[in-house]
Amino acid sequence: MSIKGMAYIVGAFEHPARKAPDKSVAALHAECAKGALEDAGLTFADVDGYFCAGDAPGGALSMAEYLGLNVRHVDSTEIGGSSYIAHVSHAAQAIAAGKCNVALITMAGRPRSEGRSGVKQKVVGSNVPDAPFELPYGPTAVNEYAMAAMRHMHEYGTTSEQLAWVKVAASHHAQYNPNAMLRNVVTVEDVLESPMIADPLHRLDCCVVSDGGGALVVVKPEIAKSLKRPLIRVMGSGESPKGLNGGKVDLTYSGAVWSGPKAFEEAGITPRDIKYASIYDSFTITVLMQLEDLGFCKKGDGGRFVADGNLISGIGKLPVNTDGGGLNNNHPAGRGGIVKVLEAVRQLREEAHPKVQVENCDIALVHGTGGGLASRHGSATLILERV
Repeated sequence: MSIKGMAYIVGAFEHPARKAPDKSVAALHAECAKGALEDAGLTFADVDGYFCAGDAPGGALSMAEYLGLNVRHVDSTEIGGSSYIAHVSHAAQAIAAGKCNVALITMAGRPRSEGRSGVKQKVVGSNVPDAPFELPYGPTAVNEYAMAAMRHMHEYGTTSEQLAWVKVAASHHAQYNPNAMLRNVVTVEDVLESPMIADPLHRLDCCVVSDGGGALVVVKPEIAKSLKRPLIRVMGSGESPKGLNGGKVDLTYSGAVWSGPKAFEEAGITPRDIKYASIYDSFTITVLMQLEDLGFCKKGDGGRFVADGNLISGIGKLPVNTDGGGLNNNHPAGRGGIVKVLEAVRQLREEAHPKVQVENCDIALVHGTGGGLASRHGSATLILERV
């Protein structure tokens, strides 16, 4: 069953807090939900489908009760930071199947207040099958992504200077976002002179650690057309996990090589049709590899594609992460997927800051990689259209 045109995003809200020590994670979820429903012109009573992931305290059952929801459909798919991109697709599928009419998607967390970051070794339960084979080597988020970056450099000649351009573009956009954690414009030299965290990734190659969250409201077409909101139609989606394949793994590509083509095929378009792209940016290498895997350039050409301001709105060929992305704006709970959808919605509604608003932005792509780029991760791709 195709979801093309079967559902619309009518509500979107990004929590303005980047540090929230006085709020519980559940309270952040509730504030995001309230904001998205108000943006849509709907209420909690209208919601009959609820979607959340591993950041939701107690899962869908506890959060549905906490939010006071009376729903007939829930989905707690967990594929890391890409979960919420997949949730939009799942909501559209559920709506198309008649399982619900108004789907609420929430995410929130407070790692900054809790002192968590990607430089500490992962905490994984002993019953996880990969744990005995990997934990003795001390994997962390940053050193796993650094492995992928180093391998890409070895295979294709990608340089640290090219990676730095991803951060430079993000900083150019973030200067216009009053809520962004980092608003100072940086240069390639600034990135290269920042401390090395895990070779070849410098501190400015790494995303911010922030509290906060976001929420989305997805509804059936009849409801969308009855509301006084811009019509943002779901056109295509794709999902795919990628693992280590028993050690026979190529670190130079992500699951986007499978999820991207599925989304483009369902939407009936190609990468050339995309006016704006929200690309998961946990690290600079994440963006570069996903752009290749999604077909915006050939494998190995990502370094040249991102260089010289090509990702900067109004300057480059493909504006990417015009809110500043996870590198500068917000990466709540270490899960940036929902923020990627939110900025795509803003662009399609022409509600982005005038300095970064993409001209005639009618088709946008959202892509996320949740998990570890150099280990197992989930990839989710979403294509949206302004009607």
